[in-house]
Amino acid sequence: MRFLFFALLFFLGQLLFAQQDSLPPLKKADSTAKGKPKFIKQKKEKEEAPTISIVDYKIVSYARDTTSLDTTLTILKEYKYNYLRKDDFELMPFSNIGQPYNVLGRTFSSNSFYPHLGALAKHNNYFEVEDIDYYNVPTPMTELMFKTTLEQGQLLDALLTFNLSKRFNFSLAYKGFRSLGKYRFDQAQSGNFRTTFNYGNKKGNYNLRGHIAAQEIETEENGGLLDRTQFEGGTPDFTDRSRIDVQYQNANNRVLGKRYFLDHQLKLLNVKRDSTDNKPTTLIIGHEFNYETKFYEFVQSAQTDAFGQDPFLTPIEDKARLKTMFNKVSTTFSNRTLGNVTGSVSLYNYNYFFNSILILEEGTIQNQLKGEEIAVGGGYSKKFGHLLLKGNLNYTVSGDLTGNAFNAAVEYELNDNNKIFGSINASSRMPNFNFLLYQSDYQNFNWQNTDVFDNVQTQSIGFGLNSNKLGSIEAEYSAIDNFTYFESIASQEQIDNAQETAFVKPFQESSTVNHLRVKYTKEFKWRNWALANSVLYQDVTQDKQVLNVPQLVTRNTLYFSTDAFKKAMFLQTGITLKYFTSYNMNAYNPLLGEFYIQNREEFGGFPMLDFFINAKVRQTRIYLKAEHFNSSFSEPNFYSAPNYPFRDFVIRFGLVWNFFS
Repeated sequence: MRFLFFALLFFLGQLLFAQQDSLPPLKKADSTAKGKPKFIKQKKEKEEAPTISIVDYKIVSYARDTTSLDTTLTILKEYKYNYLRKDDFELMPFSNIGQPYNVLGRTFSSNSFYPHLGALAKHNNYFEVEDIDYYNVPTPMTELMFKTTLEQGQLLDALLTFNLSKRFNFSLAYKGFRSLGKYRFDQAQSGNFRTTFNYGNKKGNYNLRGHIAAQEIETEENGGLLDRTQFEGGTPDFTDRSRIDVQYQNANNRVLGKRYFLDHQLKLLNVKRDSTDNKPTTLIIGHEFNYETKFYEFVQSAQTDAFGQDPFLTPIEDKARLKTMFNKVSTTFSNRTLGNVTGSVSLYNYNYFFNSILILEEGTIQNQLKGEEIAVGGGYSKKFGHLLLKGNLNYTVSGDLTGNAFNAAVEYELNDNNKIFGSINASSRMPNFNFLLYQSDYQNFNWQNTDVFDNVQTQSIGFGLNSNKLGSIEAEYSAIDNFTYFESIASQEQIDNAQETAFVKPFQESSTVNHLRVKYTKEFKWRNWALANSVLYQDVTQDKQVLNVPQLVTRNTLYFSTDAFKKAMFLQTGITLKYFTSYNMNAYNPLLGEFYIQNREEFGGFPMLDFFINAKVRQTRIYLKAEHFNSSFSEPNFYSAPNYPFRDFVIRFGLVWNFFS
């Protein structure tokens, strides 16, 4: 958070000098003419300025998909106006902003090829390589996103992007956040700095892009409620949530990461049949480089029985580190008849380590997993009229972490209003590093499973329909072998003594876990009214209950839209209902930064109602929301995880502001 004040000053400076629209000025009218005003031509300058519109401000993703800046106000923007800045329909947030999210919906078709560090509950706000956008703008553009949090804190996401020339773009962005929270020792804060650049030479045969990201996510951990009756009993003394007793008040965890990314391509061949040929024969060589350092840290000033007795050392200072370097060289041949064919060779170096080797009576736990992975890959895409085929394959030639990954997809446009699609995905890789090796000052959290755990095998098949009239429906069926999870092996007596989290360990399921999900979205409109619906159905077939998800998740928004003040303002107001069926909700372990399965009690089955009023004035979108307002008159049985209540009724507001210079 030490960068937040600097970021505010920097972007406020841009704010003061950037109040001019990017649209060209209108021609002056002759007020002396009788009848209708006549427009007269302005004196021609030496060189007329080109006409610029909002569609000229381009956003380019990691996959090189290009979209234009969108300053409209829609219900999808309402869903994305949150801490993550993405639709959280399949997530269940904790009481404080910036704390973990429990997962309501699972998908297994987009697994990463290499294992992650772990502590997945702490990575919701971590910008991965695929989350970084690049820009191409005709004039400097700034975007400010502001939103209030809970008690002594704010959220600001600021972006400035500009072209140093027609071919070189640069951007700076910082997302800073802090929130004290309503419960004791529940503070969360984070800082995400990103800077990007992209360049294309005058000939158009060479392009370069890259970014630097420095991120820190830190939260206080209280272990949840010590006595649930204080929350559920409805006693007036505990309506002030800061009076409720929590498990402990001396623990913090933190994720810190730095990344340097570079990607460039050189076009060696570019043969056109004529000047209008938009599908020439090309040959491109490319190189991608990614170096990242990351660590996860859990610290506690004194021992607590919630994680076990007789620790090796106090205070507790657990730290897992991961350094990775990735290089990939690729060649892409493109032809009107053949399509796009890509071949690649990649080298992945990793070093996951702790500070010391641990020698126990059961054996020795190493302090390091280090090695390199060599993989070959290929890709193909081709459009045959209304049919699009695409796919990619990666196969590990040398290394212990990965096996293979195969992805294929097909799309077919039935007509302008309907499109069907399907996909097949298969992958094989080892679980995340914290499943394979972990060390802690607490004795129970030390293990090495490199010789015990096998590759997680995942196969998925999916299909769907996008229709302007019928809505969007997508289905996915997945079969997972060697499904890896955390589970507590605590006895009932230990659970009664609040020691369940002290016995959480990693496991692999020997039998196949089958998961089916079907998601349907559709918006119905009538005049100025609209009803937006999202429904997710899931079914799991398994010998042992290791994958827990609700059977049904639904979100329904009834809202009204209209212009106001002679169309100077656009308004949207409505109510959103979110609901999921009760199920054995996963529990949270703050020491690992992970969720673990529990099959003793069910949570869920309660509605969450939000009332919102949103407005758009020029390029500014203003948001006001009364979150979970029904909590003030409903039973206090709403939980995000066992012992972790969901937030009470709160009013929050903010804005998203784009301005140009």
